[in-house]
Amino acid sequence: MKRLLGILIVAAGLLGGRNARAQDAGYDVFVPISKYITQGDATSLSAWFAENLEVSIISSLRNCSRSQARQIVKTFFDTYTPRSFDISHKASRSNMKYAFGQLSAGGEVFIVTIFVSCKDDTYQIQQFKIDRQTAVY
Repeated sequence: MKRLLGILIVAAGLLGGRNARAQDAGYDVFVPISKYITQGDATSLSAWFAENLEVSIISSLRNCSRSQARQIVKTFFDTYTPRSFDISHKASRSNMKYAFGQLSAGGEVFIVTIFVSCKDDTYQIQQFKIDRQTAVY
């Protein structure tokens, strides 16, 4: 009985492990990512970052590690406290997904672009970009 319980615990850990695991064809990776952006939670958001990724915050582009990206995004969220984030467009192609949306933060509106790849059944953010929304006349 103890052995069966141990196997079930290990199986539950593998199946429910890291939140970045791909579930099924209907799984929307952008739901938790959007939640963390709305909350301004750079730590939880960074769990979705690839080991190395491209981060662009208000036109400052950097290739950096997951921990560097977490700090960059945290600094942005500390400066511009998020109020809401709404994805306006999503697209996908084989093992890549893309989304962009509007982030209301710190009294300004930003456009957020996210590129996610899926490898070995795990989603990872490869590119994360935040730019100020420009006025359209």
